[in-house]
Amino acid sequence: MDRGMNKRQPSGERTRDFSESFATQLRGFLRRNMTWFLVAGLVLLIIQDVFGTHGVLAMHHSEKQAAELHNQINQLDQENRKLQDRVERLKTDPAAIEKIAREQMGLARPGEMIFPLSPQPGDAQSAPAQPADAPAKKP
Repeated sequence: MDRGMNKRQPSGERTRDFSESFATQLRGFLRRNMTWFLVAGLVLLIIQDVFGTHGVLAMHHSEKQAAELHNQINQLDQENRKLQDRVERLKTDPAAIEKIAREQMGLARPGEMIFPLSPQPGDAQSAPAQPADAPAKKP
């Protein structure tokens, strides 16, 4: 015969016994394994702190990018200052204006004659510049 069939309990008591026994079992399980749950949670937090979106590695990458951007800003500031100085010289210095007029526009003062010279072979200034990464031509 079936053992469970011998004793019949009202359905309300059976449910209460089951819920009490489940709660008791769950409480016991949590007490026995609380250390492991805490260790697993701590490990997950450490992993998040190192590899997460705002973790140590992401912060290091952001600092590196910020330093690169700071260097670019400094270079652009220097270039901007040089260009502003050149603009100021072109506005106020007649010698700078004359130099550009002579070299870039080929102008001369009244009574002067310009004799264009062809580049001499082997002249370093007139030789076409080769890019640094291009191999040198062998004769």
